[in-house]
Amino acid sequence: MDTSAPHTDTPAPHTPAAGHGSRPARALLIPLAVTIVLPMVLYYALRAQGVAQWQALLFSGAIPAAHALATAVVRRRAEFFDLFVVALLAVSAVTSLISGNPRVLLLKDAGLPALLGAWILATLFFSRPFTFHFGSRLRGPAAAAEAERAWRDRPEFREALRRLTVLWGCFQLLDAFLSTVAALVLPIDAVPVTGRFLSYGLLAAVAVITVRRSRRFRAQHGIALFGARTAAG
Repeated sequence: MDTSAPHTDTPAPHTPAAGHGSRPARALLIPLAVTIVLPMVLYYALRAQGVAQWQALLFSGAIPAAHALATAVVRRRAEFFDLFVVALLAVSAVTSLISGNPRVLLLKDAGLPALLGAWILATLFFSRPFTFHFGSRLRGPAAAAEAERAWRDRPEFREALRRLTVLWGCFQLLDAFLSTVAALVLPIDAVPVTGRFLSYGLLAAVAVITVRRSRRFRAQHGIALFGARTAAG
């Protein structure tokens, strides 16, 4: 699964100017194109030209790595997960060259969700779990202060976010496990497209569960887990 979501602050409510509505779409579509569409297209285009499997996997896998490096240059800082993507490609490429087995390059796709899942679960031991910080991207200043009060004073709020954090972490680890099985068992040429659909199918499933739980919690307790205001407001 792709984990390089854009770091943007939630603006105060205002009347959107022309062109502002396209920014969220671009922020979503560009990472999806770089991490899913372009690597798949390049892989199968290279295979159609008779390029060896390991070479096609290496060249197609270089696209997300190059994007991660370019993003780090633009930001003038390197995010840990960007560096991890580059390191995974480098290690798997060297290992594949030594072993002569292209499946080693496929296994790198299990590395990122494995690390991400472990990190998400580890945030249960931090002052705030993963889902609390994820929600902070969706809150304005007033809602952020309200969420802090709810975290401090309402145990059901804390418990709901912790349970969702467990859900997200376990889904990422499941993605890593299934990606590993696919890389080892399926025909090599089937893995790039199958693995992407598998990963984003799991992501869609956990997103639907999260939305449903969030709505149920708001109906029961009168406060949003991720949204901008309470039901009373």
